[in-house]
Amino acid sequence: MKYKNLLLDKFQEDAIAAIEKNHSVVVSAPTGSGKTLIADYIINKDVRKGIRVIYTAPIKALSNQKYKDFCEEYGEDKIGLLTGDIVRNHDAPILIMTTEIYRNMALTNDPLMDNISYVVFDEIHYINDVERGYVWEESIIFSNPKIRFLCLSATIPNAKQFASWIEAVKKHKVDVIKHNRREVPLAKKFYDSELGITTLEQIRDVAHIPDYRYIRGRKRFRRPRIKAPSHIELIKEIKDKLPCLFFNFSRKKCQDNANELMNAKIFDNNPKITSFVRKKLEGAPKEIRELESSQLLFRTLSFGIAFHHAGLIPLIKEIVEELFSQGLIRVLYTTETFAVGINMPAKSVCFESLRKYDGINFRFLNSKEYFQIAGRAGRRGIDKEGFSYAMIDRRDFDYGVIRGITDLDKDPIKSQFRLSVNTVLNLVKNHTPGEIDVILKNNFFTYQKFGKNFAKIRRNVFSYSFEKTKKKLIRMGYIKNGKLTSKGEFSSKIYSDEILIGEIFATDFYFDLNEYQILMILACLAYEPRAKTEFYKDYPSKFVSDLKGALRRRDLLRNFKSLDKLTALIHPCYNNRSVFEILPNTNLLEGDLIRFFRQILDKIGQIKKATGDERLRQMLGSCQTLILTCLKDVDVV
Repeated sequence: MKYKNLLLDKFQEDAIAAIEKNHSVVVSAPTGSGKTLIADYIINKDVRKGIRVIYTAPIKALSNQKYKDFCEEYGEDKIGLLTGDIVRNHDAPILIMTTEIYRNMALTNDPLMDNISYVVFDEIHYINDVERGYVWEESIIFSNPKIRFLCLSATIPNAKQFASWIEAVKKHKVDVIKHNRREVPLAKKFYDSELGITTLEQIRDVAHIPDYRYIRGRKRFRRPRIKAPSHIELIKEIKDKLPCLFFNFSRKKCQDNANELMNAKIFDNNPKITSFVRKKLEGAPKEIRELESSQLLFRTLSFGIAFHHAGLIPLIKEIVEELFSQGLIRVLYTTETFAVGINMPAKSVCFESLRKYDGINFRFLNSKEYFQIAGRAGRRGIDKEGFSYAMIDRRDFDYGVIRGITDLDKDPIKSQFRLSVNTVLNLVKNHTPGEIDVILKNNFFTYQKFGKNFAKIRRNVFSYSFEKTKKKLIRMGYIKNGKLTSKGEFSSKIYSDEILIGEIFATDFYFDLNEYQILMILACLAYEPRAKTEFYKDYPSKFVSDLKGALRRRDLLRNFKSLDKLTALIHPCYNNRSVFEILPNTNLLEGDLIRFFRQILDKIGQIKKATGDERLRQMLGSCQTLILTCLKDVDVV
């Protein structure tokens, strides 16, 4: 079968055949094998009929990339983008959005859910994510029964179980399409500071051999000190296998490594890159060129060396992506989001380590994370073979663990279902007690535990969790006599910090607040504290001291601890300063500062939709304008 002059693989044909039967489809196939072509088929088929298709992605970077790709293919008038802080062409026939936005629409029966044929869940294995996995489950559970799903993932070892769950809760046929062959074979190699590029077994055989100097001396019982492997030495060894994506789990390390590789002087200067960068920056604010990260990047770029992470200005990331797609970058140091957000394979992929800090402690990658990243190695139609190189520090060497990670992607997807306050409020609002009882059994966790008998169990852990949360909401005045109060109605449209935002904006608390104080409250809710974040200036004022006093007088609002610090960001924004003028007040990276303000915009949008108070809407609109003015010189998409 041919589609758009492309000869389809059997798995693509099988998926399309299932779609033609109006089945849902779970596609498990390696990175780069052409899974998204199946989504394109659905879009191409249904949009012409006037039927809406929704494409969801786990991160904004992927949503933004798909938006650009589909705009080029179908025209901007046909494509909409919804990411919480950004809304474009809301009524378009093809809507691209983050999975959270789709979940919120499904949960609240948004009118946009009418006339949808398929929802594409790209990277469906994110259902495994401890923090966010429940979003994917709720998206499926609360979807209209008429909607079908296309679930895409590199590998799902328990795809049949997952599909059977969807079939059981949505009452329609779900086909599993598996494709195990990579179009470009992957060679998995390891790099040791003594052995160079080698196998895991060879490292194992020498890892515990004591150094003869320790045997002869007094320190014979100490392990030998083997230096950590060098990313520069690895690049030297694979100069014939570039371009390379070099994955680090630290933004700072990405930048430091790019600088170190440039100083090693192993690549020649490329004037074509300098010319391209100069042209891209024409008309851009001079402040972008003056940023420390930009200055460093422009120096390394001229040698075909780059870095890419979420802390960079969007325009700078775009420059790197375009240069990489043109084949002008030899080595790109990047964080793991590049493995999800951007479809740009390379001949080689390198790991600085197979361990990462996950926000709580250091741990080894799991097999799904390894193969998600390693899967970027090998360009279809260009390379006969892709190469994955993992640097091994013998201090962290564990043969069994590393072999388990890199042999096969065998980690099944598991439920991470939990009940948020927002979910409980919407269950009470939209469903009868009998319907709620059924819904609380429909999660993947219950299905994994009880199999096809899941519907017959009387109660499960989520029934108790629901009742506990419901009693708390009754005590707090969000539910009364089995229905939502006005405060409950308000918070049913808020998707994080539901109680705090409800206590502030669905009570009389906000009556005496001005726009500055509202911005300060929203800043505290949007700010994610990190140990190394610093603020170099604050702006004491009567507005802030009055706000602190008002918050202290309310029991539920006493934990706003960052007010003084965050004046460093909000005071200049309130006084019409640009994001570039605010950056000297903190060590936050420019991309993180932009994200902070975009999260405030997201919360403003939710409150504006939730409130019936026109005066509050107008004040929030003024806050919105202040932030957009602050960001006006930045391409935030």
